[in-house]
Amino acid sequence: MDNIAGKKSSLTWAVHISVVVLVALWLFPTVGLFVSSFRTGDQISSSGWWQSLSTQESQLSPIRIEGDETATGDAFVIEGTLISGDTTVSAWGTSSREPNAYEPGETVDLGDGQTLTVNDDSTYVLTGPETFEGTRLPRVFMTASSPPVWTVENYGTVLFTGTAAAGIGQAFLNTLTVSIPATIIPILIAAFAAYALAWMEFPGRALLVATVVGLLVVPLQLALIPLLQIHNTIGIGKGYLGVWLAHTGFGLPLAIYLLRNYMVGLPRDIIENAKVDGASDFQIFVKIILPLSFPALASFAIFQFLWTWNDLLVALVFLGADDDSLVLTGRLVNLLGSRGGDWEILATSAFVSIAVPLVVFFSMQRYLVRGLLAGSVK
Repeated sequence: MDNIAGKKSSLTWAVHISVVVLVALWLFPTVGLFVSSFRTGDQISSSGWWQSLSTQESQLSPIRIEGDETATGDAFVIEGTLISGDTTVSAWGTSSREPNAYEPGETVDLGDGQTLTVNDDSTYVLTGPETFEGTRLPRVFMTASSPPVWTVENYGTVLFTGTAAAGIGQAFLNTLTVSIPATIIPILIAAFAAYALAWMEFPGRALLVATVVGLLVVPLQLALIPLLQIHNTIGIGKGYLGVWLAHTGFGLPLAIYLLRNYMVGLPRDIIENAKVDGASDFQIFVKIILPLSFPALASFAIFQFLWTWNDLLVALVFLGADDDSLVLTGRLVNLLGSRGGDWEILATSAFVSIAVPLVVFFSMQRYLVRGLLAGSVK
C-alpha cells in the first residue's frame, strides 16, 4: 500500500534537505563574494567574510620605521605613525620570532643606547645617542584590532579604469557585445527552423531532425580550427561577426531541438483553424506560435546567454587576447596572474562577472522548467 498513486512519498524530507543543502552550497559563496567586494584587501586577507561586521584582530605585516630625525639635547629622535586609520595596537615586537613581545606604551632597549616606544594608536618614538643617518632602522611587528571598513572604491577601480591592470570596464562591454547578439541570432534562426520541422510538410524533414540530434554531440573543440580557417578565408576571422556566427553555429542544434519539441506539443486545432481562416505559415508563426512558445524561447535564452557570457575558449580563438577585444573571463584570468594578492580587486571583479547572469536567470527562471519539459508530456 506504500505505492498508492497520489500518496505523498515518505522520502519527501530527504528531497527538502537536499534542496536546502544545494541552495546553501550555491548561496554562501555568492554572498561571501558580494560582502568581500566591499571590504579592503587587508581585512579580506586577515578574516573571513562572515566576520566582516565585527572588530578584527590580526597580525600585520612588518613595517620599517622611517622619518626625519630631530636633535633634542644630546639625543636624536624620530617620531611618526606606523599605520593610519582607526586601529588599536594590542602587542608589538621587533623580531619575527617574538612579534608580540611588548605591550603598547612600553619602552624597549634596542642596544647601543637606542630605545623604541610604540603606543596603542601606532605612534612611535625612536631615540638614540647618535644620528640615525646611514643606519638601517628597525622593523616593527604588530598585532592590531580594527573596526569593520566598507568601501565602494573597489567597484570604481574595477569598472572605470579602462584597460589598466585592475580594470574590467572594457572587458565588460566586450562581453555584452558578444553575448547579446550571440543569444538573439540563434533564437531567431532556430525559431523559424523549429516551426518548419514541427508543422510544415516537406521531403527530408525526418532526416533533418535526425541531423540536428546528431549535431548535439559534436565536440566544440573539434570544430574550432576548421571554423576559424573558414572565417579567415572569408575575412571575418578576428572580429565580433566571427564570434557571433561561431556561437550561433554551436548553439543552433540545442535551440532547434528544444523549440521543435515544444512547438510539436502545441494544440493542432489552433493551427488548423488559423489555416482555415486563411492565415499563411508566416502569420501563424508570428501571431500564434511565437507567443505560445515564449517559455521555450526564454529557457534557451537563459542557457545561451550564460554560455556566451562565461565563455573563454571561443572568444580567445575568434577575438584574440589583446586589451581592446578581451572578454570578461579573459580579463579575470589576467587579474589572477597580475594581481593575485589584491583580493579586493579579484572579489569585486568576480562578483561583477556573475551579477549580470544572476539578473538574467532570476528574471526568466519561471520559464525555465516549462521550457526544459518541452515535449515530455502529451
